[in-house]
Amino acid sequence: MSENNKLRILQVNKAYYPHIGGIESLVRTYARELARYPDIEMQVLVCQDKKGKTSYEIIEGIPVTRAGSMGTYFSCPLSFSFFKIFKKMVKNTDVILFHMPFPLGDLACLLSGFKGKVVLAWHSDVVKQKKLLLFYKPILMKFLKRADVIIAATKGHIDSSPFLSQFRSKCKIIPYGLNVDKYINSPFKPILTEKLCDKNAVKVLFTGRLVYYKGAEVLLKSFEKVYGCELFIVGTGILEDKLRDMASKMNQKVHFLGVLSDEDLKAAFRDCDIFVLPSVANSEAFGIVQLEAMAYGKPVINTALPTGVPFVSLHEKTGITVPPEDPKALAEAINTLASNNELREKYGIAAAKRVKENFLEQDVLNRIYEVLK
Repeated sequence: MSENNKLRILQVNKAYYPHIGGIESLVRTYARELARYPDIEMQVLVCQDKKGKTSYEIIEGIPVTRAGSMGTYFSCPLSFSFFKIFKKMVKNTDVILFHMPFPLGDLACLLSGFKGKVVLAWHSDVVKQKKLLLFYKPILMKFLKRADVIIAATKGHIDSSPFLSQFRSKCKIIPYGLNVDKYINSPFKPILTEKLCDKNAVKVLFTGRLVYYKGAEVLLKSFEKVYGCELFIVGTGILEDKLRDMASKMNQKVHFLGVLSDEDLKAAFRDCDIFVLPSVANSEAFGIVQLEAMAYGKPVINTALPTGVPFVSLHEKTGITVPPEDPKALAEAINTLASNNELREKYGIAAAKRVKENFLEQDVLNRIYEVLK
């Protein structure tokens, strides 16, 4: 504990706001909101997104250190200065909250000689980078043994991970949360309706990075068999050109909106009729975007991954769950909801209720706080 009897927390992640990403948003929320507790002193250590020197900032009252980086390789920043900075910062730290996977962070902690408490927030396995995993696995297993507590968002995170499932006794299940008031009190803008080619079409929304595991290709294939709907895609990524080429053959049924501001993204969730999360790989471990759509009372179509994805929106209760990589099943689910207003409303009401009962941000923060204490 510090001299003023505050618990000194260091949050460690790859990147931090204004970097856009689900985990980065979560780290920002934890930093900003946990710092409001009177006995918490919060700092954040991350790496520069791109090649650059070490920088120090105060963001929303939180000291943020970005270690100099040589760039990103295998989705992980390469930084030699990170080790030195980490070792210096942990001398004045009681508890480290790590967001994983972040191999550089694991190694830095193991080499630092840090004797305090280590809490791991496990967001996903390393899925695609098979070569990296060959080198990373021994470090990861040693780090999991070193950890005092491991936080997983759902039981699916634990069951689907060959690594985490070996350390069940250390795991605490704490889901991700949402500040529902910020959503339901946001202004209404017909951001999708005004772009419709057919003003009677049902509005289907997808938002996420346009990368392999998000399943946008499967979604576009499914739309060849979807009727009376138009699809709105929010996000950018390496597959964008390919997806645009696929969509160009689909007679004005697909709209690419790029990156939206926070306000416009909320407006898109509010204005859609159906939200789709068609993810195809375990890299999608939860899907916070489901909560954002559900907060507005929207039915969700997701996929039956072994992770926490189908735990967020429940099959035939708050939406429909289909097998991953199955365009036919996805099309059938979209058509089922698009053709049945009553079913959409029924699932939507249940979705909003589920968020309020299970995923309120303040409840989640209180549980994280108890773990850190």
